[in-house]
Amino acid sequence: MPDRVEKRLSRLRKQGCISCLRNGRHGIEKESLRVTGEGRIALSPHPNSLGAALTHPYITTDYSEALLEFVTPPFADVSETLAHLQDLHSFTARVLARQEEMLWATSMPCAIGGDEGIPIAEYGRSNGGWMRHVYRRGLAYRYGRAMQVISGVHYNFSLPQRFWQLFANSDDAGVLRNHRDIYYFGLIRNFQRSGWLIPFLFGVSPAVCKSFLQGRSSHFEEFDDHTLFEPWGTALRMSDIGYKNKNQAGLGISYSDLESYTRSLERATRTPDPEYERVGTKDNGQWRQLNCNLLQIENEYYSFIRPKQNARPGERPVTALRERGVEYIEVRALDVSAFDPLGVDESQLRFVEAFLIYCLLQESPPLSEEEEREIDVNQQRVACRGRQPGLELLRDGRAVRLSEWTREILDGMIGVCELLDANHGQGRYQAALKAQQDKLANPDLTPSARMLREMREHGEGFFDYAHRLSRQAMEHHLAQPLSREREAELTRLAEESLAAQARREAEDDVDFETYVRRYFETA
Repeated sequence: MPDRVEKRLSRLRKQGCISCLRNGRHGIEKESLRVTGEGRIALSPHPNSLGAALTHPYITTDYSEALLEFVTPPFADVSETLAHLQDLHSFTARVLARQEEMLWATSMPCAIGGDEGIPIAEYGRSNGGWMRHVYRRGLAYRYGRAMQVISGVHYNFSLPQRFWQLFANSDDAGVLRNHRDIYYFGLIRNFQRSGWLIPFLFGVSPAVCKSFLQGRSSHFEEFDDHTLFEPWGTALRMSDIGYKNKNQAGLGISYSDLESYTRSLERATRTPDPEYERVGTKDNGQWRQLNCNLLQIENEYYSFIRPKQNARPGERPVTALRERGVEYIEVRALDVSAFDPLGVDESQLRFVEAFLIYCLLQESPPLSEEEEREIDVNQQRVACRGRQPGLELLRDGRAVRLSEWTREILDGMIGVCELLDANHGQGRYQAALKAQQDKLANPDLTPSARMLREMREHGEGFFDYAHRLSRQAMEHHLAQPLSREREAELTRLAEESLAAQARREAEDDVDFETYVRRYFETA
């Protein structure tokens, strides 16, 4: 274990960290494509029985009208988070069953018939709803629609107040906020350095439908007439065909500290891009995108991990961060697991929690330009070749075997998992770590290897395989009990969200152009 991690763990133990890790907060945002029984993207509108995507607290849409997003509140234990997520899936499955639809069980989408077959999400006639829609139109012009319907699981995590009081050795609010901001950004930098570990251990997108590439050439191999794959791949979702997007390679977003991060992110939302200027903001009076800048809004930046602060209505994310600091961390590196009906399981989340704490306790110097280049290379190598025997990554200007670096990280996490179990884990964190140590010893245990193995065993290409698992997940959700009280609550929330959207539409008192201008003047 690195000396710094050991020293900080030792200090926490000596300070009486008996319960200092209890009551951290764990939330999930999980995306799933809504598809027909035949496995095609659903062209039907977002079901009214699920409420209004604009205003529902738990059930919304992401890029597409067919791309559902389930959002849990933050809970003190991941088991509570997953129970809430299951209720949302069970409720939604009952609604979709009535219209002969289901949820797609993998990150990479089903068969795609071109961009025109992917409906952009609609959010009603209010200015806020229309802004969301126009923003998504802009994404289509900039990146294409297919990339936008790749699904993922986002894990939101924050450490409890008691931890920060011990870690900062202070109860002063200003000191605690400053400490959180500094160390959360240190966590983020270290996650970027070694976050390739997540797709190696949990990636489950080594194959994709040929239709996803829409005729573009690629370096992938043919699995069958309809499937492309990487033999040693782990997470093509995280590769150059997914969210590792070349369009954003030169944005220069800084993670040195909160001020440089918000300043560089805001600069990207104010700097015109010649290519996007050629697209234009409007065409014959029809909006194409919100603006012609490098980023239309901050959320357009595709980062695998983000500092977050809950924004108030009409407040920009950079403003919320500047005024109130980092509230939690959003990890965006998780594939939707085809082997778990919810797309994620408890052991996985407990491991990621321990890994994030490990990243926070390590030394975290600023990222140099050379190190940022190494990070990009490592992410691409692991996404496409992560299980290749002897694979080497780059670290501090030299080559190091992925297996050696992984072993160092997992060994370094032992003390973190012991502390988490002593706090409240009942051995579950050490068990989660052991499961990953087993994968290092035998990469055939990784979910990406399992997917390719089962596709071969069943004689199925990616589409048929994912379609079968999607049907199985649908059967699981329909079979899960949903109490009358919970069903009544979710029905009530759907009705209230529809009423809330109608109120927003009635309350608008300026035209859309004025609304957009005022929004960008708030930072």
